[in-house]
Amino acid sequence: MQKDLISIIIPCFNEEEMVPLFYEKIFEIMEGTAIVDFELLFINDGSSDQTLSILRELATTDSRVHYFSFSRNFGKEAAIYAGLQHAEGDYVAVMDVDLQDPPELLPSMYRTLKTEDYDCVGTKRVNREGEPRIRSFFAKYFYKLINRISDTDIVDGARDYRLMTRKMVDAVLEMTEYNRFSKGIFSWVGFETKYLEYSNVERHAGKTSWSFWGLFKYSLDGIVAFSEVPLAIASFIGFITFVIAILLALFFAIRTLIFGNETSGWTSLMVMILGMGGLQLLCLGIVGKYIGQTFLETKKRPVYILKETDEDWKQ
Repeated sequence: MQKDLISIIIPCFNEEEMVPLFYEKIFEIMEGTAIVDFELLFINDGSSDQTLSILRELATTDSRVHYFSFSRNFGKEAAIYAGLQHAEGDYVAVMDVDLQDPPELLPSMYRTLKTEDYDCVGTKRVNREGEPRIRSFFAKYFYKLINRISDTDIVDGARDYRLMTRKMVDAVLEMTEYNRFSKGIFSWVGFETKYLEYSNVERHAGKTSWSFWGLFKYSLDGIVAFSEVPLAIASFIGFITFVIAILLALFFAIRTLIFGNETSGWTSLMVMILGMGGLQLLCLGIVGKYIGQTFLETKKRPVYILKETDEDWKQ
């Protein structure tokens, strides 16, 4: 009887310290799980350190290791998409190389898919110990916000770390959009998902490539990708501002007619001008974000560009 094949997608960006540690840990899992075969798909996202050299060496020594190296840094979302496109497994997992996604959960995730009626087993953290408080604060309220304004349910604390059936992977690949937000895409396709909870695990080595500003921009992309509510808010602000302007105009006109007191001073005028200008710029910024995303989609540029794969290196 032919064994199931599990493809594991591992995005990497400047992870020369973590790749050997990750491989050592996942090797133990692969060797201890004899009922399935594995393939490791490392996606080198334009690393500038020795990550690619290490991946070349691993691919030479272990036939289960494959790598796909981008021509530059395209981002984690592009790396996940590339991995999904090249994965050949009956089941496909997405994992971070920093070992914050516990590899030891993989066997139980596989058993769940084989024995229960699920298409995906995801993971979520029950706490954020070791993470900067400001990042935890904004992450918590980001999930609350996006779940209020979006029809797509995005689980608080959910990781990209998950194991999916081939049917679900094929569905995700049908979403070929350039501006990708995988947490939303995984939920939007609508397959049955079970979540395994675990306590937060800190990085074993190296530094994260995610800055606070990078995460903030990523969260904005997620909101724009899965909600039109910001556009409605911009329209609402414009309408309310217009009503306030009419009421103020009536107030000043009536006061002048009754009390003969002309509106004096320039402070209130400047406040009004600056306030209106700020609201206009806010609304233009919201609309501009959607137009910018649309602009990128219409260009039909590739999500990523491959520069080298393990097959190229072996030749």
